[in-house]
Amino acid sequence: MYITRHQTVNGPLWAVDGHFLPQPINLKTLLAMPSATMVSMLHALPVGETAVHHLLPPLDPDHEVWAAGVTYRRSREAREHESDVKDVYEKVYSAERPELFFKAVGWRVMGHQMPIRMRQDSFWNVPEPELTLVINSSKEIVGFCVGNDVSSRDIEGANPLYLPQAKIYNGSCALGPGIFLAEADHVVDLAIQMDIVRAGEIVYQGETRSSQMKRSLSELVHYLTQEMDFPYGAFLMTGTGLVPLDDFSLQPGDKVRITIGSLQLENTVHG
Repeated sequence: MYITRHQTVNGPLWAVDGHFLPQPINLKTLLAMPSATMVSMLHALPVGETAVHHLLPPLDPDHEVWAAGVTYRRSREAREHESDVKDVYEKVYSAERPELFFKAVGWRVMGHQMPIRMRQDSFWNVPEPELTLVINSSKEIVGFCVGNDVSSRDIEGANPLYLPQAKIYNGSCALGPGIFLAEADHVVDLAIQMDIVRAGEIVYQGETRSSQMKRSLSELVHYLTQEMDFPYGAFLMTGTGLVPLDDFSLQPGDKVRITIGSLQLENTVHG
């Protein structure tokens, strides 16, 4: 099943497989349930009106988005190269405990075909395509969407303690286009692709697979949820295996297209 959120004249409404859900039902309601209960309820609901309205980010305004870092070798290499404190990234890549950080609250997240941004006080900005897990209140992985963890490499590279400023700002997080419901076993080897188009020309193209991640998905979820409850669910970006070369930085007008499995998220960069 595929869950989407849409803007309508009656406000945001959720849909499953292209048909609106009854108005009281939102993603928070669904993620408060165990996975089996949620799926059974969705199957039992009557088919609603066709959802043809504008897509919104596939989360409720107070959902939290968290992120894992340095989970792919390419990410470790890029972080080491940009930083004067190189051993920090090698240590976290090899450590038992992963890097986890807060990325965005739901109302700050951009959706499909919405603008993303570069920090105005940064000169080196990149998109980071990430398989993003949807986790319910029972700490189960119930699905995934496409994530773009837009980052300022020069700010993080200057000092790892600047990570929140490099990662958290207006327009730095995009999710979409919707949520594909799937168990963890179905997302461990998905193709992840990214194209960046500038003035009609592809200036970056790369591909990896989620199976290239050093850590398991269940391990990342375990560390996120072992000391925190998410009564209405949460989103977890799982790190990037695609980082453009060091001479690349986003420019206003660039189109970033990320494809994971059957889902594609596209955003245009605003200054």
